[in-house]
Amino acid sequence: MEPFQGAATGVGGILRDIFTMGARPIAVLNSLRFGSLDDANTRRLFEGVVAGISHYGNCVGVPTVGGEVYFAPAYNCNPLVNAMAIGLMETDEIVIAGASGIGNPVLYVGSTTGRDGMGGASFASAELSEESLDDRPAVQVGDPFLEKSLIEACLEAFKTGAVVAAQDMGAAGLTCSTAEMAASGGVGIDLDLDKIPEREPGMVPYEYLLSESQERMLFVAAKGREQELIDIFHRWGLQAVVAGKVIEEPIVRIWFEGKIAAEVPSTALADNTPIYKRSLLAEPPAYVQEAWQWSADQLPTCDASGIDGKSWSEVLQTLLTTPSIASKNWVYRQYDHQVQNNTAVMPGGADAAVVRLRPQLDSSADVGYGKGIAATVDCNSRYVYLDPFGGAKAVVAEAARNLSCVGAEPIAVTDNLNFGSPEKPIGYWQLAEACRGISEGCGAFATPVTGGNVSLYNETLDSNGTPTAIYPTPVVGMVGSVEDLGTVVGQAWQKPGDSIYLLGVPTHQLADNVEGVTLGASEYLAQVHNTIAGKPPQVDFDLEKQVQAACRDGIRAGIIRSAHDSAEGGLGIALAECAIAGNLGANVNLAATEIDRQDAILFAEGGARIIVTVAADQATQWEATLGEKLPNRWQRLGTVSENDDFVVTIADETVIQNTVATMAKGWNGAIAQKVAGDVAV
Repeated sequence: MEPFQGAATGVGGILRDIFTMGARPIAVLNSLRFGSLDDANTRRLFEGVVAGISHYGNCVGVPTVGGEVYFAPAYNCNPLVNAMAIGLMETDEIVIAGASGIGNPVLYVGSTTGRDGMGGASFASAELSEESLDDRPAVQVGDPFLEKSLIEACLEAFKTGAVVAAQDMGAAGLTCSTAEMAASGGVGIDLDLDKIPEREPGMVPYEYLLSESQERMLFVAAKGREQELIDIFHRWGLQAVVAGKVIEEPIVRIWFEGKIAAEVPSTALADNTPIYKRSLLAEPPAYVQEAWQWSADQLPTCDASGIDGKSWSEVLQTLLTTPSIASKNWVYRQYDHQVQNNTAVMPGGADAAVVRLRPQLDSSADVGYGKGIAATVDCNSRYVYLDPFGGAKAVVAEAARNLSCVGAEPIAVTDNLNFGSPEKPIGYWQLAEACRGISEGCGAFATPVTGGNVSLYNETLDSNGTPTAIYPTPVVGMVGSVEDLGTVVGQAWQKPGDSIYLLGVPTHQLADNVEGVTLGASEYLAQVHNTIAGKPPQVDFDLEKQVQAACRDGIRAGIIRSAHDSAEGGLGIALAECAIAGNLGANVNLAATEIDRQDAILFAEGGARIIVTVAADQATQWEATLGEKLPNRWQRLGTVSENDDFVVTIADETVIQNTVATMAKGWNGAIAQKVAGDVAV
């Protein structure tokens, strides 16, 4: 409805979740989904969302360090804007959300309350139709400068020890925050709306209670110390009033003009909510079963010269300029990713963002670079659409792989589950299967899911008036620990003469999906052949963990000089991206395979594969290590070259001969040209 403010308030809300616990926000990431950039409305939404994220993040002073952007027709009328934030704190200083202490005062702090955002939570949980325009709430308007003051005031207040509990006011505003605080503490809250600072005259209780005005919070203060906290917030130019108290009876009681305006058991709005038990489909729905019948045999025949009259160099260039694969520099150049001066790896430089945990040298580290944290957000929604269980496992595996490519050990997950209506059998099946996949994936990597968000009913009417859901999109945000920032590597090739290796399934072992490598559900199949079909790559967690451990160990030992995972677009795209990032060419030889399809060798996806480079004088040592850690699961691909030529051969036949400059031009400028309305790139 309002892309700029909608995206901006998403950033503000996720930051409040972080500092409400007593943590200082140190980084923001985002995961975005849009329809085709050939559509003018999609371009408007895309530009507005990116502008809103950059405005709020840049002004509040928290770096936006990473993210992902995908484009698919399934999101034409229903874009997704998922935000993730990371905070730093001492675990013994965590501020809880549950109210406690009968008689303790309840403080309202932050901004004033207006009529903006009323009904936003319920509107977000409804299928959209033409009539929905009449039900639009007034979109919240965020103030990042006020939020910056709120961050500092809250962190100062927490240090006093006078704060018993704290709760952000997000969806449903005062209604949600009072009920959740009371229910979490097993107590009640008595709140007087006459004490709430308002920004609009004539508001009624319904408006106070459901307003989603931004930058507001509730505190429970230690009795007798409320003025101490009020003074802190006033010093930061913020509202702070005693608006209620904690009561023993487990109810939320709302007063207005001296009368009880509302009274409800606190658990009724928090824990004691309806549980809907729905039957799960006994077998995959028809669309999935039909898609799984696809095989590579249905594609046109191909040879070393290309396919359907296109050379493999042309196919590679087509994929490089596909918005989902192309450089996202148009996006991240609008973000301030260096504020706070702790960003160790710039956006676009590696498969995961890396942030220092302390700006000064860490004396506990063996070397003087200190510790850091790596983070990534991932989801291949096409995989999940075609196989929710297997696709969700692949989401977790790729997130862990991205962290491993910078040398980080995966440690924890948060997720953002975006789905259609769970009241429909297919929607419920997609949701249940995806959750099962995430659970299995996180179990395999020992990464607890510490929290997350759920967005359901993401459906709109298509041109025929039929409700159409988005692709099921379970976005996984994963963080990892970096013990020594001095060992972190990026995806760019470093020096001519370095040896290029593939960790994972070698090309000469490929057989369609036998080793989890397939053209099914691939970007190549979607963009070059306009086909959304096939079974996505199947995850082998044992192989994933072996490949990722070998990559991390090689990075930490100082042997690996660059690392980049093979994801959308397969090996061909991964190799090209490494060359573009390092502005160095290469001579690559991909061995013949038993399925004898050049497109499968170049563009098939899956298989826990990572491309790494090693200095020539360390190649022998590295190969000996691989022989022990990854027997028969690695391959030497070639050598980084000094010139601009990017040459790929298969069984000694040249299939791609391009220049890095040509590839870089298309890859770097594709999204900017699309946004400008220049469809041909």
